[in-house]
Amino acid sequence: MITGLAHIALTVENMDKSLSFYCDTLGLTHAFQVSDDNGEPWIEYVQAGPQQFIELFYGGKNKGPSVDQKIGVHHLCFRVDNVHRIAEHLASQGIQLDVEPKRGKGGNDQCWVSDPDGNRIEFLKPDDDSPHLQLY
Repeated sequence: MITGLAHIALTVENMDKSLSFYCDTLGLTHAFQVSDDNGEPWIEYVQAGPQQFIELFYGGKNKGPSVDQKIGVHHLCFRVDNVHRIAEHLASQGIQLDVEPKRGKGGNDQCWVSDPDGNRIEFLKPDDDSPHLQLY
């Protein structure tokens, strides 16, 4: 039986840039590393919440073509306590927002950025009556 979401995995072009973005800029914690069979770094784990991780794989070399309505991963979303505060923090770190804080169609506050590899990231502050906070 499924008990939760354990991680999302991203292959990155430059691990130092990605770790800096997720840990230094966003304030997440570098949790641990897994090495390959030769003892070389293979995956870096960044903790996003209790027992929730972003797996960052070394070795990205080729970005796929940018196409409209691409099938596959659309974005990563972090729940935050204040969208305006995270937007101000990101701006203070030199990160350009792709979408400034706004009220989304779902009735929640949100803003958007891209990580160093172009992966889209949403920051979401659900309203108290949001379906995001309901237990299903």
